[in-house]
Amino acid sequence: MDPLLVISNADAGTADVEALEAALKILRGSYSVDVQATGKPGELDSVLQRAASRRIVVAGGDGSLHEVVSALHRRRELDTAVLGLLPMGTGNDFARSLDLPLDTAEAARVVVSGKVRRLDLVVDELGDVVVNNVHVGAGAEASKRGAGIKERLGAIGVGRFNLGQLGYPIGAVLSAFDDPSVHLHVEVDREVVTDVDDPVLMVSIGNGADIGGGTSVTPEADPADGKVDVMISHAVGPLAKVGYALHLRHGEHHRRGDVQYLRGSEVTISGGEFWISADGEITGPERQRSWHVEPAAYSFILPR
Repeated sequence: MDPLLVISNADAGTADVEALEAALKILRGSYSVDVQATGKPGELDSVLQRAASRRIVVAGGDGSLHEVVSALHRRRELDTAVLGLLPMGTGNDFARSLDLPLDTAEAARVVVSGKVRRLDLVVDELGDVVVNNVHVGAGAEASKRGAGIKERLGAIGVGRFNLGQLGYPIGAVLSAFDDPSVHLHVEVDREVVTDVDDPVLMVSIGNGADIGGGTSVTPEADPADGKVDVMISHAVGPLAKVGYALHLRHGEHHRRGDVQYLRGSEVTISGGEFWISADGEITGPERQRSWHVEPAAYSFILPR
């Protein structure tokens, strides 16, 4: 039987453990499976050190996938790795972008019978990776506020089906009452697409489509087309923000007259201070950052 390495979260709750066991039963019908739970700093590198040529399946959410991809990239082993995903987070946004089943057992069947396809990776000027999406402005502010709310509400409910999923929407509502517009200079493929005299609500750079548990902020993004989708919203007035939010809910915001929607290989943002949410990790404030696409950077098991 082919060998398979499953990396899980050492802090997973009872419901997640039960879901993982159901998935492992399916995987063990076709693979020799080694399960390794990581949690403490350094444990992931130790596990990857012993991975050899085995396919690696991440049992976790967007954060867990980001950690594994980032570690493999740092170790210069990402190019030869083959990854799969058992979505076990509260958002599972990259799984949604890949049309992976959100049911863990069904996702395990994809690992068994799916096809391997090369996916793109976004990398910033510091060498840090973005698997799914990076955004600045109101979206990052919503993520910053929502992170604390998500943590507090995550204990209410059962397993992944808990109130923690409301963290980003609540953070977005709270941010809407502020004046989150920022003055930014944005370049896509070294061409200026907006400048500091035209305030923006948010900028999203999408390798994948979704953020915040299913909000399609860059709805046309394809993680295998060699480009990122860039969405720039200029909906800074009170009524414009309401309209933008309503269209965003239905994935139609990118057709608004106050929204720019572009595609490119390099993106640079500079100007006034801004916060960044990259795969859910909040950093800042910053005044300049840049990102580029590394096409077909690694292999992933996708539905046929």
